[in-house]
Amino acid sequence: MDHPGADGAHRIGPYALLRRQSTAGGGDVFAARTDEGLLVTVTVVRPELAADPGFRDRFRAAVDAARTLSGPFLVPVVDADADAPVPWLATEFTAGLPLRQAVDRHGPLSEPALRMLADGLGRALAALHAAGTVHGEVSPDSVLLTMDGPRITALGIVGATGSPPPPPTDDMLDLGATVLFAGSGGDPDTGALPVSLREVIGGCLYPEPPDRPTAEQLVDYLRHQDLPALKGSWLPPEVTADMAAATAAMGSVSAGRDDRGPIPPPPVIAAGTGVSRRKLITGLAGGAAVLGGAAAALAFSGDSSPAPDGRAGGPGATTRPSSPSGARSTSASSASPSSTAGPKPIVLSGPKAAKAWSGAGKHAPTCLEASDKVVMVVTDTATSFLDAATGKSVFPPLNTTNGFGTSTDKYPTAYADGVFYLLCDTPGQSGLLAAFDAASGKVKWATKMAEVDPGGSTRTGLYMSAYVAVAGDTVYVCGHLLKTDGQFSSKSPSTGYIRAFNAATGKGLWRVKGTDINNVLVPPSGSHLLATSAVPGKKPGRVQMIDAGRRGARGWKVSVPHAAFYFTTGWPLTCYAAGLFLFAGGNGDTLFAVDAATGSEKWHQRFDAKSGDQVQIGTPFASLDGTTVYVPVGSDLAALAAADGTLQWVATLDGPSELGGSNLFNASLRISGKSAQCSADTVFATDSAKTLWAIDAATGRARWRYSDPGQPDVGFLWTVGGDHVFIASHLTLTAIAAHGR
Repeated sequence: MDHPGADGAHRIGPYALLRRQSTAGGGDVFAARTDEGLLVTVTVVRPELAADPGFRDRFRAAVDAARTLSGPFLVPVVDADADAPVPWLATEFTAGLPLRQAVDRHGPLSEPALRMLADGLGRALAALHAAGTVHGEVSPDSVLLTMDGPRITALGIVGATGSPPPPPTDDMLDLGATVLFAGSGGDPDTGALPVSLREVIGGCLYPEPPDRPTAEQLVDYLRHQDLPALKGSWLPPEVTADMAAATAAMGSVSAGRDDRGPIPPPPVIAAGTGVSRRKLITGLAGGAAVLGGAAAALAFSGDSSPAPDGRAGGPGATTRPSSPSGARSTSASSASPSSTAGPKPIVLSGPKAAKAWSGAGKHAPTCLEASDKVVMVVTDTATSFLDAATGKSVFPPLNTTNGFGTSTDKYPTAYADGVFYLLCDTPGQSGLLAAFDAASGKVKWATKMAEVDPGGSTRTGLYMSAYVAVAGDTVYVCGHLLKTDGQFSSKSPSTGYIRAFNAATGKGLWRVKGTDINNVLVPPSGSHLLATSAVPGKKPGRVQMIDAGRRGARGWKVSVPHAAFYFTTGWPLTCYAAGLFLFAGGNGDTLFAVDAATGSEKWHQRFDAKSGDQVQIGTPFASLDGTTVYVPVGSDLAALAAADGTLQWVATLDGPSELGGSNLFNASLRISGKSAQCSADTVFATDSAKTLWAIDAATGRARWRYSDPGQPDVGFLWTVGGDHVFIASHLTLTAIAAHGR
């Protein structure tokens, strides 16, 4: 998530950028956080727009105007800097769900919800238009559904672009189209709207601007219908649950209750055929719920085509010169362990990858998991299984889905010992943990995750699953417990949980929860887990052993006073290798290796930037055999011996990122644990120039590189299975051999 103007911690102004959310007008919108742990939404102006003469004056005036606006359906401006190298705007963070996401996932809104939407948008635009400004970007992507009603941003970059601002009547056209989308799911026919809205929304869509109602007229029209007031939540429960999940992904929810009752038994699950969401069948086979079947709609086409002739060449890296040309930012400075000069860094430079196969599907994958023989491809419509060698379908698809998919804070798939595991939904059930036999594609078992924290209180909690992992004969699901009363907070530490299940049967074994459980690391073997505490920034935190052999009892603890990024909700930012837990400490510049069972330190390695500036190491990861630990530091990737921390090699990136800053390893950004993975003898890592590198684990030299400038902003969706890497970009799935041939 490199961005001009953001430093190595990906900051802009006083804010740490957590994740890109969208693009609005001439800016990129990020979720961000202050050092105190408060969340905001930051819009970062694109460099080409900031360079336009007069833009900064217009931007400053637009910000000043936005500060004067207020209203229950507007998101307030809290901070801005028109004079920064890259101008930016911060607005108050609001827990909610984009309208498009809610409708795409759960269907059109009900009549009461549509009336609330139309009224809220009308009131927001009335406030804007009364102040002499327009929004210019009202759409299903810019409208946020919250517990208290819809929200739109109080300021769009459109007001500062220099182009003539659109008239208020254009805002009303956009309002009408947005409400129609919410009521029809995309059907342009106003007949899909309820009678109470059909006339006024149809008026908003009139082709002649003077014929459209004003925002005040729309609000007045709805008020004078005098329909019964809505009681209870204006949103359906499934949308509220998704809203809570999105909030948890930002690490911004409050702690739940600490009392816990008995675990309810797993239910019998009704599963759809995939042909119709209305036709459900129930099948029991050996006690397992049968999901999907041969009639399930294909989520990903089995069609594939052989790659063009050609083989990737041998290592193409060269030794990095002692005085590289061109200035490098502090974040990309070459870093090395302070205890030894070590080998010289190797600049990564390799041939383009030769594809083993590539195929296009009907729906974009949201999750990928692979063995050496089968690739599991999950979309928001179904789950398919492909032959890893050819890309052809090998088993009937299932109707299990995952709409949220893999992200910086979610990893809903796992594979171990011939079994795929998936956090998923079916047309008739949500919140499932399912296990699929990799040899047949059949369901071994499916367990309904307990959605509500029992205990009888009116303030219960939802168990929101973030990731699944397997160790030995136990499957672990980790996530956060959310309140269901709609009281979300960005100021309190969240309550995390670990739930353990029998890998053979899916039966629940034990569960623990608390504010001291966050970003749980599950090693592939052993009974010791590692968790960080969930605390706001600038407060001391810790890493802590969780003893699975004692049903989740807390073990040793180690303080990590300054590494605040560890305690933001997300994928584990720690590492396990050969009986050791590894994590960053000190000021974030030191890698500590401690005994997993006792917490006693075995060794530590401090990293210094060659320029003398402070460095912060990223997410460490280990080779499959546990003998080597890889540490990303900005543009560098260092390989250390797990036994004693001895430096083995350093590979380094050169050139710019996609947006013009220094190119960095994504694993160095400390926001994702799946930006780098390993096969038996190859290290795979992505960078901020949208390139995937295959690096020889023995030498640190590049075997090949795979670039895709057109991939989504969130980066590659990819996984490693056997000696191949599988990459999804939009509708295309590509396989590349580790050795590139």
